[in-house]
Amino acid sequence: MTKLANMVEKISESVTEGYQKIEDGVVGGYKKIEDGVVDGFNKVSDKFVEKLFAKDGETVEDARKRLGGEEE
Repeated sequence: MTKLANMVEKISESVTEGYQKIEDGVVGGYKKIEDGVVDGFNKVSDKFVEKLFAKDGETVEDARKRLGGEEE
């Protein structure tokens, strides 16, 4: 009976390790995609602010503050 219990324990550990590797890969892949999408959106958003709303010589950050009512 001890052999069977040891075997079951080893199988359980192997399945758990395999699942953890798959989970880490999926979550890591999702994070990379999410970061890429957010970075792309921010670049496009910055260009819109720069071209449409920024005054001459004004930085994107300054234009965002002005538009958001966060001027000092």
